[in-house]
Amino acid sequence: MTPTLIDINDYVRTGEGANGASFNHKHDPNIMLKLYFRNFEAAEKELELAQKVYKMGIPTPEPGDLVTDGKQVGIRFKRMEGKRSYSRACGDEPERTEEYAREFAQLCKRLHATHVDTTQFENVKDRLYAMLEANKFFTDEQKRKIRDFIASAPEADTAIHGDLQFSNGIFTEKDGVRTPYFIDLGDFCYGYPMFDLGMVYLCCCLNDEAWTMEQYHMSNATAARFWDAFAAEYFGPEADMEKVMREVKIYAGLKTLIVERDTGRPMPEFRAMLEGVVY
Repeated sequence: MTPTLIDINDYVRTGEGANGASFNHKHDPNIMLKLYFRNFEAAEKELELAQKVYKMGIPTPEPGDLVTDGKQVGIRFKRMEGKRSYSRACGDEPERTEEYAREFAQLCKRLHATHVDTTQFENVKDRLYAMLEANKFFTDEQKRKIRDFIASAPEADTAIHGDLQFSNGIFTEKDGVRTPYFIDLGDFCYGYPMFDLGMVYLCCCLNDEAWTMEQYHMSNATAARFWDAFAAEYFGPEADMEKVMREVKIYAGLKTLIVERDTGRPMPEFRAMLEGVVY
């Protein structure tokens, strides 16, 4: 893809995440921009995935084109007027945390019930194998055990967001009716849903207070309430929650591979979920 040159002065910055910043067009209310901090390939990959996911009917903002301001590369999307993330909503209205968590859980259940054309997307296991190979912080023996665990996970052809955190679920609201969407689809793939659910648990329950406040706009206590309500809704009243939690924590530990890739340093607070199980 060849990116279209834009004038960044036509846009106003509205937010920032780990991988990029978001902007709204100053004159066209239908355009928002995600400008990547990192390389061209990451933006191109996300656009390709976003286009495929949108065509599948999974709720996500309509993707537009690849653009550049001459320094960085980004993607234009159809702007969702008045959108809020589930994390921002809980931070703004902590008394409604359980309500928002249940709604997000239903959205995730619909995603994880969606079967995909496996020729069009990557298997989550293959993605994790590649990240494991590139990881500089696990020993060869630890990598072997982690690789064996990944291989032992159930096979599935269902949709995986790949970075399933409550800030990557958004909603718009009109006349009291909320419409939810997924965003940030650069890691979309397919596989066993637990690979996604581990990230939800990590974001809700494994960060320190300062990080949770900075990234998710809420206290750790509110984030933990979100997880409790999310898990109860997602797994249902008949689930053996003790068994569920043992499994969820292992998959949360696997997300160390993503976090260490992005931060460039070992993350013992997340690796702890693997203790006694993988290494």
